[in-house]
Amino acid sequence: MPAIELSGRRIIVAVTGGIAAYKACELVSTLVKSGAQVRVVMTESARRFVSEMTFATLSGHEVAWDMWAPRTNVEHISLAEFAEVCVIAPATANVIAKCAHGIADDLLSTCLLALTCPVVIAPAMNTRMLCSAPVQANLATLRERGVHVVEPEEGRLACGETGAGRLPATEVLVEAVRDALRSRRGAMSGMRILITAGPTREAIDPVRFLSNPSSGRMGYELAAEAQRRGADVTLVSGPTSLPRPEGVAVVAVQSAEQMHEAVQERAGVVDLFIGAAAVADWRPAEAATEKMKKGDREEMTLRMVRTPDIIASVAQWQPRPTIVGFAAETNETIAHAREKLQRKGMDMIVANDVSEPGAGFEVETNRVTLIDVIGRETDLPLMSKAEVAAAILDRAGALIASRESQ
Repeated sequence: MPAIELSGRRIIVAVTGGIAAYKACELVSTLVKSGAQVRVVMTESARRFVSEMTFATLSGHEVAWDMWAPRTNVEHISLAEFAEVCVIAPATANVIAKCAHGIADDLLSTCLLALTCPVVIAPAMNTRMLCSAPVQANLATLRERGVHVVEPEEGRLACGETGAGRLPATEVLVEAVRDALRSRRGAMSGMRILITAGPTREAIDPVRFLSNPSSGRMGYELAAEAQRRGADVTLVSGPTSLPRPEGVAVVAVQSAEQMHEAVQERAGVVDLFIGAAAVADWRPAEAATEKMKKGDREEMTLRMVRTPDIIASVAQWQPRPTIVGFAAETNETIAHAREKLQRKGMDMIVANDVSEPGAGFEVETNRVTLIDVIGRETDLPLMSKAEVAAAILDRAGALIASRESQ
């Protein structure tokens, strides 16, 4: 089985209050050296063994531990949206019990409840604690839920006794992370996903057109992430300079009409539709067949007509796919997005203010709010578009699962 590449993968390392906390330093360092994006979450007890400054230096990011620290985002939710996998190493009996019973009384346990990604737990404690009926029952509960439990090693323990309970070596923990990512890779296996991306160009004449600054990066990141998760992905793309995502079928188009036709050709065979393209709402009523000369004119009037509403048309398909759209706004972003969500019959909308620094067109980052049809609204911090793509697909996958279970 091919190894899972760690470069670019988004990993939470959760450190709890056991003597083996110092070993998590090597784990964080190894993951970072492998190219992973690592965020460290600590319990307050863990800070008594290793300072957050150590983990901040090793990961290159501020450590999360204080539930009540002043902040502009809901940190346990933003961490959950960030993560592709979470590894708890070491995992104390206390945190294992919290995981098993849904207790949320600090930042880490609250974050764990919000996670939708795979979780790896590496118990480390005294042998008698490990073998106790409550701990074994809690571990059995977590295994039944799909949590990856890494068996502790045997050897000399901090208390001086010898037995099972040692935190496994770093290479074992890293392999467990790879296994968890491998299980995530197939999360959308067999799913048929259709994504639109990029701008459209509406011709005025053979050399001029109306368009917008969209680079297409958001749609391309969505296509690449969906393909990594095992989906059968088709990307209908307006003109961009981006390389084609590996393993994704790409249909190149120019105009909104062409994009609409390419989408309609796939009616009835799509499980998830994501309209990430910045489609022109209007086009010239007539495009000149030859280059229009300026001549002596000081003004020129273009008569405009509406382009097809691609998302609204997808909402009429039978069977109807789960539909995700975007709302790129410059004012009253959330209000406009909610109205668009309802009017077009979408299941989720991704809202962003394109006037904000680092968000919107022609940048590699974005700051968005996910709003779904059942009323959930999640503000994400400024993230790379690859991270935003993962968060969108996590939420879309949950919506699909919810529909299928009804």
